Amino acid sequence: MRKMPVSKRRTAEMSKEYRFDYSKAKPNRFASRMKDSPLVAVIDPDVSKVFKTAEQVNNALRALISAMPEHKKAK
Repeated sequence: MRKMPVSKRRTAEMSKEYRFDYSKAKPNRFASRMKDSPLVAVIDPDVSKVFKTAEQVNNALRALISAMPEHKKAK
């Protein structure tokens, strides 16, 4: 007896409530709100000991950006 391929086996074993019909999917109505949301970055522990707030990190990064040669501000 031949075994059923893994992908078909999983689909057959999957409960009905977990099957999703992508043809009925709609665009994310909240996506426009996320356009201007802040970017989250993970910093290393040694850096977090120096910069205690997001404002301090942003100020340091802005100073670094202004010191970069041929920097063009994006607006």
